[in-house]
Amino acid sequence: MERMTTIERDVVASASAYPMLPLVEAWAAINSGTRNLTGLAIMADRLAEQFGTLPGTLRFVEPDRVERVGADGRLVQIGHGRHLHLSVRPDAPVQMLFTGHMDTVYPIDHPFQAVTRINAERLGGPGVADMKGGLALLFAALQAVERSPLADRLGYDVMINSDEETGSASSASLIAQCAAGKVAALTYEPALPDGTLAGARGGTGNFTIVVRGRSAHAGRNPEEGRNAIVAAARITLELAKLGSDDITVNPARIDGGGPNNVVPDLAMLHVNFRPRALAAIERTGPAMKAIAERIAAEHDVAVEVHGSFNRPPKPIDDGAARLFETVRAAGADLGLSIGWRATGGVCDGNNIAAAGVPVVDTMGVRGGAIHSADEYMLIDSLPERAGLSALTILRIIGAA
Repeated sequence: MERMTTIERDVVASASAYPMLPLVEAWAAINSGTRNLTGLAIMADRLAEQFGTLPGTLRFVEPDRVERVGADGRLVQIGHGRHLHLSVRPDAPVQMLFTGHMDTVYPIDHPFQAVTRINAERLGGPGVADMKGGLALLFAALQAVERSPLADRLGYDVMINSDEETGSASSASLIAQCAAGKVAALTYEPALPDGTLAGARGGTGNFTIVVRGRSAHAGRNPEEGRNAIVAAARITLELAKLGSDDITVNPARIDGGGPNNVVPDLAMLHVNFRPRALAAIERTGPAMKAIAERIAAEHDVAVEVHGSFNRPPKPIDDGAARLFETVRAAGADLGLSIGWRATGGVCDGNNIAAAGVPVVDTMGVRGGAIHSADEYMLIDSLPERAGLSALTILRIIGAA
């Protein structure tokens, strides 16, 4: 604490003292699963009420059009909630980006809906860590910075999307737009329970490969059929061979087929790739299409490949290393030991890094068991991490 200026001490104290816990409890009580458009609309309104008290221009952004392969193998449009965007002082000399998401992985019919005090240290509930706790402490940090004499030097965008948990397909363009020209970005995914942050991240790609064959009677005239499941299985085996040191391949599911006496004329293979380098994406995309074309010809079926590598890998380059050091040093001045490690998980930090902006993407609460009915947030991490964010922001303003 001795290394902090008077301004920094005041801002950290203001951020840490803000009543965040009631916000988390109220927000987590609203089901905002990615497909619950009604719940997302309610959640967006609550966030707008809170973040709208900050200066700047707040708006709702309509989601981009997103298509997915339906049960019949045809593309169908998938609905998404609106995204929230706040722009503050776009002409200020220092420009930053702060991002979070309002959606959770828990649909409206999921049994995990209640917010509970597990004990004096832990709050349980859907999204308390991932990431409604992070949104609450982000607001606390920003309102504290706004009260400081350094506020006029800082301009920023706050982007809170409605579809991060399913890959941010309807908000990717908004993320890229908001990232343009920023010196740094902070994203409010949860840290690990011990405070460790995510460092380098791998990327991800999700694809559905639709195989259309020809139905026939399995006993009377099977030779006239073209078995879509057999062809999909062949593609699966060939795709598995694409795995290497810099990419993993997970054929996750094959849908299709019907009665035992009918040659199946439709199959859909769902596959996930986890690239650790851009070169793996550049190599694997064409290889996958070549496999699909070859198997289609060999089995006399039609094959369509849908999907994309929607999140590229996020390495720790020089800019990211400097930003992590800023966070680490701020933590040290607050008596916190801040470390980070590589992870195979992905988030909007991948998209931000792809835009050329240094980002630390686990600035949220300390918590655990996310994406499960045991999700929890460590309550004392709210003031702790709000203070860390506020001090980090001030240090970035001062260094620019």
